[in-house]
Amino acid sequence: MPWMERDAMSLRAEFVGLANSGQVAFRELCRRFGISAPTGYKWLERYRSQGFDGLQERSRRPKRSPSRTAAQLERAVVELRQQHPAWGARKLHARLVTLGFRQVPASSTITGILHRQGLVDPAESAKHKPFQRFEHAAPNLLWQMDFKGHFAMQQGRCHALTVLDDHSRYALCLNACDNERTETVQERLTQAFRRYGLPERILCDNGSPWGNDPEHPYTPLGAWLLRLGTQVSHGRPYHPQTQGKDERFHRTLKAEVLREERFADLAHCQLRFDAWREVYNHQRPHEALGMEVPAGRYRPSPRSFPERLSPVEYEPGSLVRRVNDGGRIRFKGQVFRIGRAFDGYPVALRTTLTDGVFDVLFCQFTIAQIDLKLPA
Repeated sequence: MPWMERDAMSLRAEFVGLANSGQVAFRELCRRFGISAPTGYKWLERYRSQGFDGLQERSRRPKRSPSRTAAQLERAVVELRQQHPAWGARKLHARLVTLGFRQVPASSTITGILHRQGLVDPAESAKHKPFQRFEHAAPNLLWQMDFKGHFAMQQGRCHALTVLDDHSRYALCLNACDNERTETVQERLTQAFRRYGLPERILCDNGSPWGNDPEHPYTPLGAWLLRLGTQVSHGRPYHPQTQGKDERFHRTLKAEVLREERFADLAHCQLRFDAWREVYNHQRPHEALGMEVPAGRYRPSPRSFPERLSPVEYEPGSLVRRVNDGGRIRFKGQVFRIGRAFDGYPVALRTTLTDGVFDVLFCQFTIAQIDLKLPA
């Protein structure tokens, strides 16, 4: 399917960035983006010879000048801040360097410019303090997923589904949805998987549709992810900081998009989300990444999304039981509840080092444990 004109530039930029990573075979990446290999090679060659200017039919990038006066630089700082009111001095500095400005003033000087121009809210500035960060060692080891609190539009309410790569902070999914149902999330995740491949694990909270039973945390959505070979984890109940990066992404989305705009409907939301996601991934310097942009650290997963799932099977000789419609299995004359997410599926039982205790496996993942010595 050819690229739509309204987002062609951002798609081309994303395509060449992922192609240059070499993580996924070139023709496979073309397939994920819905373009032919000749088209992919054309845009890659244009990018290598002309940079990002080569990805658009008519360059809109300002021509570089040998030098810029202090007045010109100050004007550039002000204009960039007005385009991105939530960006601080370090982000503005890094972006001006990327845009090709020479002799960019230090971050402290930019801060002075912002104060002089009345572009700093002292109360808001005081909120931003450094904190310790943890991240996974490589892209696609963990994705964080959640819904941003829904908000009113002129027509209905928007539920913003967000998916973020833990290592790179790359925004893989920012979708305007009209509900938070399983089928809606599965459809949007399928779109992301087709483009970026499959992650090793996804972290989500404990609400619907991710899970709402602490003893049996898997839902049909979780069972589908396990069948894809993607592990599912849940944050601690009432501790949203477990998904700190996605929560931080939500605050950034609110500050840079939602606080400033009123939306007519979902189509309007999605149009704005798409434009901002391009800025967030490819232009906005990220302090946690040493002022790199997320696209500089993200690589697509080599694990491609399978359009057809294979049957759930286990090695010969495995202790296999089929989960009945109530989410239970019968084993050694007892009935154990496994979870209704696995209704109709076979599960395997594996002995542990403790006598009478068995792990319950779905595909290759341990989903429960049963103890024959305890009442079911």
